[in-house]
Amino acid sequence: MIEAVDTAAFERDLRAAVRGEVHFEDAYRAMYSTDASNYRQVPIAVVLPLDEGDMIAAVNVAHDHGAPIVHRGGGTSLAGETCNDAIVIDSSKYLNNLLSVDYEARTARVQPGLVLDDLRNTAEKHGFTYGCAPSTHNRCTLGGMIGNNSCGMPAQKWGKTDQNLETLDILTYDGLRMTVGPTSPDEFKAIVAGGGRRAEIYQALKTLADEYGDRIRERFPDIPRRVSGFALDQLLPENGFNVARALVGTEGTCVTVLGAVVKLVPDPPYKALALVGFDDIATVGDHCAYAGSFGPIALEGMDSTLFQLMYQKGKNPHKQRDLFPEGDAWIVAQFGGETPEEAEAAADKMCAAIRARTDTVRGSRVTSDKHIMQEIFETREAGLGVTSKVPNESDFYPGWEDSAVDPERLGDYLRVFQKKLEEYGYQASIYGHFGQACVHCSINFDLFTAEGIAKYRKFVTEMAHVCVQFGGSLSGEHGDGQARGELLPIMYGDDLVDAFWKFKTIWDPQNKMNPGKVVHPHRLDENLRWGTQYEPREPETFFSFIEDRGSFAYAANRCVGAGVCRKHDKGTMCPSYMASKEEKYSTRGRARLLFEMLRGRPVEGGWKNEEVRESLDFCLACKACKHECPVNVDMATYKSEFLHHYYEGRMRPLHMWLFGYLFRWAKIAALAPDVANFFSQAPPFSTVLKRLAKIAPQRRIPMFAAQTFRQWFSRRAKRKGEAGRVLLWVDTWNEHFHPQTARAAVEVLEDAGYEVIIPPRQVCCGRPLYDYGLLAPAKRHLETIVADLRDAIRDGVPVVGLEPSCISVFKDEMQSLLNGDIDARRLAQQTYMLDTFLNDVATKREGYSVPKLMHKAVVHEHCHKKSVLDPTAESHAFDRMKLDAQFPDTGCCGMAGAFGFEAEHYSMSTACAERKLLPAVREASPQTIIVADGFSCREQIQQLSDRKALHPAEVLKLAVDRRGIDREEAYPESLFFPDEEARRRNIISRGYLAIAAAGAVLAGALIARRWMR
Repeated sequence: MIEAVDTAAFERDLRAAVRGEVHFEDAYRAMYSTDASNYRQVPIAVVLPLDEGDMIAAVNVAHDHGAPIVHRGGGTSLAGETCNDAIVIDSSKYLNNLLSVDYEARTARVQPGLVLDDLRNTAEKHGFTYGCAPSTHNRCTLGGMIGNNSCGMPAQKWGKTDQNLETLDILTYDGLRMTVGPTSPDEFKAIVAGGGRRAEIYQALKTLADEYGDRIRERFPDIPRRVSGFALDQLLPENGFNVARALVGTEGTCVTVLGAVVKLVPDPPYKALALVGFDDIATVGDHCAYAGSFGPIALEGMDSTLFQLMYQKGKNPHKQRDLFPEGDAWIVAQFGGETPEEAEAAADKMCAAIRARTDTVRGSRVTSDKHIMQEIFETREAGLGVTSKVPNESDFYPGWEDSAVDPERLGDYLRVFQKKLEEYGYQASIYGHFGQACVHCSINFDLFTAEGIAKYRKFVTEMAHVCVQFGGSLSGEHGDGQARGELLPIMYGDDLVDAFWKFKTIWDPQNKMNPGKVVHPHRLDENLRWGTQYEPREPETFFSFIEDRGSFAYAANRCVGAGVCRKHDKGTMCPSYMASKEEKYSTRGRARLLFEMLRGRPVEGGWKNEEVRESLDFCLACKACKHECPVNVDMATYKSEFLHHYYEGRMRPLHMWLFGYLFRWAKIAALAPDVANFFSQAPPFSTVLKRLAKIAPQRRIPMFAAQTFRQWFSRRAKRKGEAGRVLLWVDTWNEHFHPQTARAAVEVLEDAGYEVIIPPRQVCCGRPLYDYGLLAPAKRHLETIVADLRDAIRDGVPVVGLEPSCISVFKDEMQSLLNGDIDARRLAQQTYMLDTFLNDVATKREGYSVPKLMHKAVVHEHCHKKSVLDPTAESHAFDRMKLDAQFPDTGCCGMAGAFGFEAEHYSMSTACAERKLLPAVREASPQTIIVADGFSCREQIQQLSDRKALHPAEVLKLAVDRRGIDREEAYPESLFFPDEEARRRNIISRGYLAIAAAGAVLAGALIARRWMR
């Protein structure tokens, strides 16, 4: 099919017709070669249409050249329906608007790329919501939901996507545009009488419905979650000949969706959760149909294996597990009401009725606490990621993740399913939308060997027969795509599958719309992302990749494609994607590029590939992916490893040496800080320096302190402490730029009763070196640190740090680069951020409490604090202080070390800051303290706003100084911030005077010499 396309001519015409983005580059084709499924097909090109006109133009050019088309929204499909040997049209970047909302009619007009939560968040302000919400609700698109007939938890009450749709605005492959919906007999007659292609389509659909109507009525399962196949039942007269609903769930195989009018439903103002515990998941299934009779909004089932897998992945599941009542498997039902009491009463009623019905209940609980409900639902929604890439286990994959049966028979179906898993030696954590008997799971299939693939094929074929025996649908939510298309005859029979093909060809007679999916499909074991031909390079690496079986190839294959990194409403991952909506700047996009780089096609050149480098260049190394990604992709480490190899045998740019070795230049500058500051602050010298270092002209270069922390510390009297010693880790930033922060930390620790010691010499943790892939010197730094601190480490002296990016090195990079060093492991275990130390260690001593501070604060937490270190430590310490602290979801500050200073990153840096952080800072009152523990974060705030931020050490010092004062007072900034502008002006003026004086002396000497002749 692809061979018939003249790629050069196609590219020329596509670029001429489309105003948006057109990508034929290998990198884009690689990124869109797969979704969240097991399948991989490298596309011809990727188009990101700017508007509806672009979408139409792209389809028209594809038609003119005979190029197949596949549409893509969030790219989170699990059955392979959004990857194809075709032109990929991705509407999510630009064609993503909520066009209008009619709250009286309870409808909204949407574009296909609109993210579901953007619609829901708007509607909920007026008491409405959209009735479907898959677990991917913060990144899936309405167009993708229409393609898959998506459901999610609230479908229990409000139904599938097709039931929440009014009309579709569609475009056929051959260029016919029309709006479709329910069709009355009179409307049908008018359409046919009008003639033309539209009349042909409607007449053919009517003929199809008449021919197959009885078989459709007889053999379409009458269950709430029938998603497999095409919805030919919607063409029956009793269903209003609804052409729009018939197209829902066709997975882009029939038409292009240009827009839709969707329904809105009332959103109860208050909600409550009922949780009922049982011994096992099958027993949960026995009672879900009955539980559903009480009218819940959502009705889920899950078991304790989710918590076991969380524990194996290094997470702490105890907090979430404690939210559930006694039991090893649970019904989780949500109810709504006009008051909290009404919602709780409905939940209580269900719990009481189930207890009266059976003696198998082990425990129950009802809650209306919003935070608890959110935690419980987030635990359930994390199922796909939590059950993938489990350490010391086989990998788990989709493939039979979405079956649905008659709810009355769910328990028995689950028992047969579990028996079949045991028979095949498979494992699975089972959960899902049990109120509608939709079962989700990932299974440890072997998709790499011929034997394993044959076993997988046999298993899913047998399970398809089992599912049908229980009155089920092969898919209850995620669609058929390639994973289940081949199995549809088992469910429907060959004649109805032939009817599906006829339905498709009515719309797409040339078979150019997502060919090979659903009907006339590729085999379910074709086009596997891995398969027997998968043979990636296994390069030697500097990092040990302990969590990835020592394999960079395994690390690059870690991403499962769930697209959590594409969310843009909350969290920190992925800052550059949030600011740009660009796939190549998402964690998933970068992981795809690395995966394809190791395959060698279409991404060629290995470590030297420029497109991979450019994508990673805009990674801020925030490490949020390591924490927020459900499979813990660690893109910051991958970036560092890549850059190490990319520059092997190459000359590095000057700015990498200047920024990477800043700790060395800082030591030299400390010999004459005013001289260094003059040349970094005074034009034209500062201008030249910025150009050499590729610093954005808009940036101010931070000034070196007049006195380093060590100079101050060496001159002060040593103080003994009855609580013992602590070693204050003095990082480069607080040594040379902000020594007042380290001084504050010393006084706070001494106030807590500790004797403060510091390392014998100034050694950088090497954080700037990682950003540029300078791993050999970084490793030497770590070896020096362990050697210098060995005695203190073995004596069990706590190490307290101030800069999260430095302390995270001890917890993270050090463990990988010095893999096996027992003292490195000890150091990680006894290293704390200052506030964590005071909260977790110091407060355990009798007689000490964190000093109180009556004040308001807005706190921005460093990315590494939120990802590698304890993300809640500041909130706990500030709670003990009685500080009125708010922790807005500010994401990443965008500075990220040197990233935000570099000219080529300046726009991205400011876009990251403007997304959440700077608005929060600007909204804070002048009396509110702004707090940030990262040097970069404080610098970003200071450079892009009129505010300055305190380090937590300085807030604690303020509390120490004001101990006993129980009233709120404005804090003078002069306590912490010297007048840098006055100092800058003074240094510059004195520097110019010194140059002038030197010039005058030189001129005078030359004149005198000439006169003496």
